[in-house]
Amino acid sequence: MAIQSKLLDPLCITCQEFQHPWTDKCVNATAGILLSATPYCLRVYTIVYAFSLLMRHRVPTLQDLKRTLLGIIQSTAFLVTNAYTFILYNCLLRNLLGRYHFSTVAFIPSFLSSLTAILVERPARRPLLTLYVANVATEALWKMAEARSWVRSIAHGQTFIFAGSMAALLYLYRLSANDDSIFNILRIFVGKEEAGPVVKPEPLTTGDQPAPSRRRPSVSFASTADWVRVYSNLIHAKHASCRHKQSCPSYAILGGLRPFAGGLALQVALKLAMNIKNIFRGSMPWRKQIFNRSTLQLGIFMGTFSFLYKSMSCLLRHSFNRDDAVFAIPAGLVASVAFTQYPDNTVALYVMWKAIQILCSMGQERGILPRIPNFMLYTYAFFTAVLFHAGIMEAQSLRPNYYKFLQAISGERLNKFNLSAFDVFGLNTQQQTNKMLKSLKIVDKQTLPAFSFAS
Repeated sequence: MAIQSKLLDPLCITCQEFQHPWTDKCVNATAGILLSATPYCLRVYTIVYAFSLLMRHRVPTLQDLKRTLLGIIQSTAFLVTNAYTFILYNCLLRNLLGRYHFSTVAFIPSFLSSLTAILVERPARRPLLTLYVANVATEALWKMAEARSWVRSIAHGQTFIFAGSMAALLYLYRLSANDDSIFNILRIFVGKEEAGPVVKPEPLTTGDQPAPSRRRPSVSFASTADWVRVYSNLIHAKHASCRHKQSCPSYAILGGLRPFAGGLALQVALKLAMNIKNIFRGSMPWRKQIFNRSTLQLGIFMGTFSFLYKSMSCLLRHSFNRDDAVFAIPAGLVASVAFTQYPDNTVALYVMWKAIQILCSMGQERGILPRIPNFMLYTYAFFTAVLFHAGIMEAQSLRPNYYKFLQAISGERLNKFNLSAFDVFGLNTQQQTNKMLKSLKIVDKQTLPAFSFAS
């Protein structure tokens, strides 16, 4: 309680002592980050847009190249703006208020800088950026709450998140056609045969002879004969409502083998790409990097997920003698057990936020949820502010890779910030930062950063 009571206490430390001790002019500090962050941001988005261009699998036209170049420039401007305006707003708030408060150290200036920056980025990219920062910030918020003993992690918690979110997405996938990119990914796992909408059987008119498949009685599982009938139908045939052409066992087994092979190939390709230098040097530890169980994990997850989902879907169709979009929920929950073979927080949180995004959009379209003007912009600003706050005040709560990203866009300045004064808030801020820097092997080799404009 004593720690929480300090959060509102003001702190008399200047912005120069905190974030730009190499210069006494705030404008010099701002301009320095603008100049030093630009090359890194330009390099990042050149790679991103070039990869996106290659993924189209066609020779780019002059118009494509022009659009790509403009996209690189605009996205670079967005990221650079996010970096240098943080210093700008931070110094501005410190000079206006005369002192720092817990919220003005990082959160509020970052919120303002992120809101400014997202207006620079193309509207088409804003949802993707919001989804990404929400993913990383959710994990940071959980770790911050865990450090305060407000919550505690449970075994396979990410699997439960993945299972619930995936069940919702698969239900929407079976319910109706949707052009969101997540459904293109689901099509790889569960196949286009499981895509919605579910076709209801046409009612029989008077005088029509029912087809043999429609004369099949419903199963109540009241006797052993019901179980034997379902088993026989699954092994030897497919249900009339199944859209696949082969038998149900073949559909499930082959459906699992293809994703398994794809996941295995992807994992091997990623490991080879990450060790390209060692391969050329002839010092590649093949046994350690390639020939081990970790190489199989992604393939096992993808293959098992597909096999279980298709098996359960066929079983439910045979059992209830019909097809229904609701079957995707139990099938998705059972298939998500495979996630225990490849438990990844990033994947689980991505699926969760994607499900929330689609459900919110559907709720707004149907008038269930209100439409909030510029909600996406404020959401991006909030989650980015959480990340900047974690990176400065509670570094141990942030993913190491994202801390390295903040260090890069700050022009290698983040590790030079003087954070010892903020230990008064009871978060051991400087100690957390030192541990993070040590784990990432970030060594302060130069007295002054690039473009320091020291005075």
